[in-house]
Amino acid sequence: MARYLVRWNPFHEFQTLRHEMDHLLDETPDRRYARDDRHMRLPVDAYTTDDELVFTAAVPGVNPDDVEITFEGDVLSIKGEIPAPLGNVDYVTQERPYGAFQRTINIGIPVEQSKIAASVERGQLVITLPKAQEAKPKTIPVTAK
Repeated sequence: MARYLVRWNPFHEFQTLRHEMDHLLDETPDRRYARDDRHMRLPVDAYTTDDELVFTAAVPGVNPDDVEITFEGDVLSIKGEIPAPLGNVDYVTQERPYGAFQRTINIGIPVEQSKIAASVERGQLVITLPKAQEAKPKTIPVTAK
């Protein structure tokens, strides 16, 4: 009876794992525009400065009057609808999202509600939430004793 010694290649295990992960990700739907029964989840970008929180979102073709933004407690809600593309053509590919969107974001810092502002410019929604005085960074002087 012959016995064979097989050389183990650890990189083969990684290649197999990578292949399986690629296969899994290829079958996963794009989650950026995840939908519930009625609305897509609006993707947003957010950044902060010393004085404010800023949220931006792409809303191509949306009329600013058709966007509803509310702030209650510490929850920012954004609702609206991206208009449907042409309906009288046969698309070869149709990748841009459309339809009703909604997004709810919990804000973890105090903001000045009376100064919240929103605008739409060239398909970009920008919501600015000024930080309340107690949320702004403070410089504390160090003294010698």
